[in-house]
Order: sequence, then C-alpha cells, then structure tokens
Amino acid sequence: MSTRTFPQIMVLVGLCLALTSSGCISPSAGPSLPIPFPVSPFRQDQEEDQFWEQERYERVPILGALTEGGPAKALDPPSDDQVMRALDKVRPVEGGWPFLWQRQRNDVKITKEKIADYIDPPRVYPLIGPAQQHHAHYKCCVYFEEVTRNGWPIPYTTRDNSVEVIYIDHNHLHMVGNVENCDCIAY
Repeated sequence: MSTRTFPQIMVLVGLCLALTSSGCISPSAGPSLPIPFPVSPFRQDQEEDQFWEQERYERVPILGALTEGGPAKALDPPSDDQVMRALDKVRPVEGGWPFLWQRQRNDVKITKEKIADYIDPPRVYPLIGPAQQHHAHYKCCVYFEEVTRNGWPIPYTTRDNSVEVIYIDHNHLHMVGNVENCDCIAY
C-alpha cells in the first residue's frame, strides 16, 4: 500500500465516523431532521376533503334515551355543503383546462324534503350497548345552470338548466334508557 493513499483513507474513514456519530445522519434510522418534500395541490385538496367528510358526515352520533311521549324527531336536515359534496360524487365539476375547456355550476338552488323518519326496535350494538337506530331519509333536489366553455378550436359556450336529485340518509343512535325492561336483540 502506498504511503500516499493511507492518509487519504484514514481521513475518509474519520469523516464517515464523524457524520454518523454527530446525529445528522444515522445509517440505521435515517436522517434525524425532517426533510420536507413537495405535495401536489391536488393531493393536498384530496386529503383535506377526505378529512372534512370523515369529521363531519361519516360518524354516527349517539344521543340520549328517547323520553316516552316526547318528540322523536331526527337531527337537522342535510346541510347545503353535504348536498353539494354528494352531487360532486355523482356529477363532478372540478378539473378542466383554462381557456380550453371548463365547466361551472351557476344559480344553484337546493330544496330538501324529508321522505321517512322511523326508529328501529332496541338491540345491542357491540361497543355501544343497547340502543335504537333512528333513520331519516331526505330527498334533495339541486337546480342549477351548467355552463360549459370550450375554447378550442372554435370558442363557444353552452348553458344547460339541470336538476339533480340526491337521496341522503341520516342515521344516528339513541341509547335505551331502561335496560331491565328492554327486549333487546343481541347481534
């Protein structure tokens, strides 16, 4: 071995030891400092929408017991946001290419009508206990003007007055008050 390469190898080994023991880079666990990486706006919007729907609409609330002779009304009707999100799943508008092709919804009007409101008999739900499921079904009509702009090869705009019907189910649970006198079905 040449006397010139020995000091170079020792410097290289010392540098590797210094880097791995300083906490900046660890060969077993990777970098200890978080390294940011870019996220596309589409992916970020998709994650935010998924979290919003999970937080607002995909959880089943558990309410107190129904009082005898009291009103057994359902929760609030679906919000306009929930209706528009359900409409976007059926007939999406997002996307398009500016100045090439775009679609918009204008003059949106929403009507909500309760179709059914009923309560199931008590039963035992795992992790909840004896409860009754309250069903509420809504028919939501969305009236809007759909504007489609095509910019190539010949620019033109089409306007279409449309109606979409969306059915939304609101289900929630009511705890059963008197468990001793309850003929609950265990599933």
